Amino acid sequence: MNKTKIEWTDMTWNPVTGCLHRCPYCYANRQAERFSGYDPLYNTNFDFESGCYIIKKPMYKRDATGIVRKAPFPFEFAPTFHKYRLDEPAKKKKPQVIFVGSMCDLFGDWIPDGWILRVFEACKEAPHHRYLFLTKNPERYLNLYYKGKLPEQSNFWYGTTITNQVDYERVWRRLGNLPLTYNIYFSIEPIHGEINLGFMPPWIIIGAETGSRKDKKIPKREWIESIVLACTEEAVFMKESLRPVWGDNLIQKYPWGNDYVLQK
Repeated sequence: MNKTKIEWTDMTWNPVTGCLHRCPYCYANRQAERFSGYDPLYNTNFDFESGCYIIKKPMYKRDATGIVRKAPFPFEFAPTFHKYRLDEPAKKKKPQVIFVGSMCDLFGDWIPDGWILRVFEACKEAPHHRYLFLTKNPERYLNLYYKGKLPEQSNFWYGTTITNQVDYERVWRRLGNLPLTYNIYFSIEPIHGEINLGFMPPWIIIGAETGSRKDKKIPKREWIESIVLACTEEAVFMKESLRPVWGDNLIQKYPWGNDYVLQK
């Protein structure tokens, strides 16, 4: 687990890494490419099943100076289950807001149910934390719900990524089928166009595209304003990436109340 610069969470936890969406603006893919690889001399303890890797212990590689260090992304951005990380939340005794899977899509179609269920169980073993899940594939939430495998817990928040109106039209029909007893949220990041919200969950995060991609889209203020005006009781959280567009008075609210202070 790692402290993070992501404003709306305390820590990131990646028992699974890798993704097959291949979004052109993905920071995680760039990060995995930068720190990819491993040294076969030090690593033999992994399995390969159905296009996914399973690692039982940390893997290692030599850096440019010859020092042997842990290899965080031994198989670059291929889906990889780091089993040795499952006990990390239980080791953190102070309550934290934990973003689960910042370097993957835990609910991608390529991820076995068993991996997801192991992650859920690890979360349940450390109930003093609040867990934020996020996916571009909310259909998987429904699939698990219909199987009776989606935990309905007050400290579990199920989010989905939206970038434009097409995403929203697809997503709300899925999440709208979950009972209201489940905590859900939208992460509108990067925002790539105006989005007319009808169905709205209790929390909406908004952020601009970062990085230096050639076709990077700069959001318009009116795109953000339309979302803010549509929210009456819903909590809106604007990321720092919106400051050049919105100004210094960023709205940063949490659905569990602003009396909670992130443990930065």
